[in-house]
Amino acid sequence: MQLGKDMVLRLLIVDDSVEAAEAIVSGLRNHGIAVRPTRPESADELAALLAGQAFELLLAARDARSVAVEQVMQAVAASGKDLPVLLLLDGVDDTRLLEALALGARAVVLRDRIDQIHSTIKSEWEDLEARRALRKLEAQVRETERRCDSLIESSRDPIAYVHEGMHIRANTAYLETFGYDSFEDVEGMSLLDMIAPQHVDGFKQLLKQMSKGEPPPPRYEVEARALDGSHFPAVMEFTPASYEGESCLQVVLRRQEFDPELAREVEELRQRDQVTGLLNRATFLRALEDAVADAGQNASHHGLLLIEPDHYAQLVRELGLDAADGLIAAFAQRLRNAIGPDDVVARFGEHQFAVLSRDSDHRATSERAEAVRTAFADHVLEAASRSLNATVSIGGVQIGEKIASVNAVLGKAAQCLQSTIAVGGNRSELFDPGAVDRAEQERVEAWVTRIRDALDADRFVMHYQPLISLHGDPGEMYEAYLRLQGERGELVQPMTFLQIAEEHGLLWEIDRWVVGRAIAVIGERLKAGKRTTLLVKITQISLQDDSLLKHIAEQLAKHGADGSLLVLQLPESKVFTHLRQAQEFQVGVATHGVRVGLEQFGAGLNSFQLLSHFDAALLKIDRGFMEDLASNPEHQARMREIAQKARELGKQTIGDHIQDAASMSLLFSAGIDYAQGHFLAGAGPEMDYEFQ
Repeated sequence: MQLGKDMVLRLLIVDDSVEAAEAIVSGLRNHGIAVRPTRPESADELAALLAGQAFELLLAARDARSVAVEQVMQAVAASGKDLPVLLLLDGVDDTRLLEALALGARAVVLRDRIDQIHSTIKSEWEDLEARRALRKLEAQVRETERRCDSLIESSRDPIAYVHEGMHIRANTAYLETFGYDSFEDVEGMSLLDMIAPQHVDGFKQLLKQMSKGEPPPPRYEVEARALDGSHFPAVMEFTPASYEGESCLQVVLRRQEFDPELAREVEELRQRDQVTGLLNRATFLRALEDAVADAGQNASHHGLLLIEPDHYAQLVRELGLDAADGLIAAFAQRLRNAIGPDDVVARFGEHQFAVLSRDSDHRATSERAEAVRTAFADHVLEAASRSLNATVSIGGVQIGEKIASVNAVLGKAAQCLQSTIAVGGNRSELFDPGAVDRAEQERVEAWVTRIRDALDADRFVMHYQPLISLHGDPGEMYEAYLRLQGERGELVQPMTFLQIAEEHGLLWEIDRWVVGRAIAVIGERLKAGKRTTLLVKITQISLQDDSLLKHIAEQLAKHGADGSLLVLQLPESKVFTHLRQAQEFQVGVATHGVRVGLEQFGAGLNSFQLLSHFDAALLKIDRGFMEDLASNPEHQARMREIAQKARELGKQTIGDHIQDAASMSLLFSAGIDYAQGHFLAGAGPEMDYEFQ
């Protein structure tokens, strides 16, 4: 399974060295894992943590003396929780590996190999989430089976479940149809015993075909035999199913009290759309479900196309509402002529059609989509005594093992359809899961070009969010947030492109733009008679040389800005792992009055130890502590602790991501200096908050 970027790894670390544990945490964060670490210092504390909190992984040093590995394994076993334990070693050989496995560790990791630690933790975390999801699904399946069993029993339709031709379940209606009193009378009985003698051979052949994996027919007409020996005409519908974990067939039997030919006609009408004569949505969905199941089980390939007339509402206005059905029928006829004889075609919505091409690879599906498009674009459509130049938009999906889910297939097809409509129509777009890697590469390249263009053409913009003093400071303070302006004026959030910028060495240029723009704004505000403090984020990339330091000096002189009004923010974890560079940078900018703050503060194992080596002016507390602050005593205590220690050190604190009034009150009573969040004021292009 794929771990989401917003998932937090709750990690227990048993290690005698705080610095070594912090180094591992920082390394994981540098690899993109959001870690919330906890480090117990005794066996009792470990047991209390296991009893009161949920964790994803436990990392235990083999040589730890505070809590021995044997005690760790006993505590985990006693907790009864599915908590993978990874053994942390300085080196490994056959003896140590076998010892780790004998202790019950899931894997071993090497202290100085952060890449190996990261890959092992990611793998074990994914396995854990898969096990949790499986347990959840199993519980849901049990509950669903219970409800389905109840519904089947109360159903008026005669329903039975058959495994290898034998009855394993039948509802009351089924028993009554054949004249039996209880299920015990038919349990283990062959379905062939319910068939009239003259139909047994044909029915036996049908069962053999289905046992070989061939799909069952939509309906099978047969003459059934009751307990008293009487015969009656019936229709059977077969559906692959599972009963109590066993693969089987669900059989729905409907007794026919009228002419079989009439019954076939009624069934045909039930499956068709009356305006177009195409299959209706419900019938098409059953065919799609079969195709998706086949792709998942047999690695087969099928194609799905969703098709809509372009500018349909305008066409209806021109022709008149009374001609809408005729228009749809004309589209349906053109579509029917454009597809292959084996394709399944349906009216899927009011003015939407669907085509299912079985055993179709990506090339064949693409050709089919293009054939449909040109069938409309290159020919005049006759509808309601009018000749129309009508085009269509087509969105498609290549169904295979990687997208063997009906919801995912329809969702991707709908996305592609909307994409083609959005750019004017008369085109097709096909999603191919097998081409995701290629598409991702093209997407990244397009983003790199877009970022470079934004830097060259000054398409980045700033939005500003006020920070509110909780204790009466009248000064103005804002945090500046980076946004990318799209070609149509839309704003793109930085999380969309910063990862790509980092991978392609563009972060240092973005840092220069952000800092330069912030200094220019500070200068403009000073000229207008306003002293406004601005907080801006920079990345650890800018700590590697003095180019940003020189840029700050040049921009301060150019705009006549006061450096004391600029606060540069760095994540606590990045400062920890680049401490010497951060120290040199902080000393350098301090000569211009510029201050440096820490964000995501408090998320490390010993955050205040870092302050003994790094002189941060502002501490923005990690927003994870704001989650359920009003109802979380642990987070409240942590807020009070951070505020108290910060006051003792002469540091100002910021509570970020304020969600409600109760959180504001708690921050005030804890002694936090500033509050920030959408509850107070959102970020916007103007600095218009009334601080007085």
